[in-house]
Amino acid sequence: MMNQHFYHQRIRRAVAVFGSLFNNINVVRPTSNTASLNQVKVPLSYAPKRNFIDRIAQMAVGEDNERQLAVKLPRMSFEIISFEYDGLRQLPKTNRRVVGTGADNRSKLYTSVPYSVQFELNVYAKTQDDALQIVEQIMPYFNPHYTVTAVPLADYTDIKDDVPITLNSVSFQDDYEGPLEQRRTIIYTLSFDMKISFYGPVYTGPIIRQVEGQVYQQDAGLLDSDTLLETLQVTPTPNGVNPDSDFGFNTDIFAALDSVP
Repeated sequence: MMNQHFYHQRIRRAVAVFGSLFNNINVVRPTSNTASLNQVKVPLSYAPKRNFIDRIAQMAVGEDNERQLAVKLPRMSFEIISFEYDGLRQLPKTNRRVVGTGADNRSKLYTSVPYSVQFELNVYAKTQDDALQIVEQIMPYFNPHYTVTAVPLADYTDIKDDVPITLNSVSFQDDYEGPLEQRRTIIYTLSFDMKISFYGPVYTGPIIRQVEGQVYQQDAGLLDSDTLLETLQVTPTPNGVNPDSDFGFNTDIFAALDSVP
């Protein structure tokens, strides 16, 4: 079963697609001159939420911590939380998709396996206005779904999947009740669900150039056995045609006593 190596980078591509949705968000602030505005692009990275919380907590007042480089806010991070099999989207497992043909062989993929990938997007800010600007630039696009078209297999660019991304919930925390020397951090957490499909290995096999079907008469033989009446043989015309050629078929019928080539 699992004796053929393959790697389609499905999770890696899912992370790239998800991150690309939020990599161009800006925060606009008024400057001392009310006639002008200061626009700041919000950095985005793939990292666990705990890493940023610990780093921000270390930025307290003290001789040792003053030498450290503070985390620049606002910023965003996201991470994968879990995977879950999505049986509602499962198609018949024996379905096949042809992905390539040659003179004597054909490559195919079996039905993909659907999964739901849960992401968390975290927004960190020092002020509510910065945080709300970021959140408000995200929420209107999810009602609650946003669908992107992605190429799941790098070697087969003609295959495309529609990937729905659902915004499930939005929550926030604000540590403004802490001591005065503690750095204030507002964190909004947005939970998403992405529908993706995992593909197995690509199988390559010879092209079928002859099909035979046998016709029996039931219970006509000894001890109620079935008796062979004839054999139907179907071959393309000519036999050496290319899979993409326009051709017909020959149908030969052989009686039970005739020799089948």
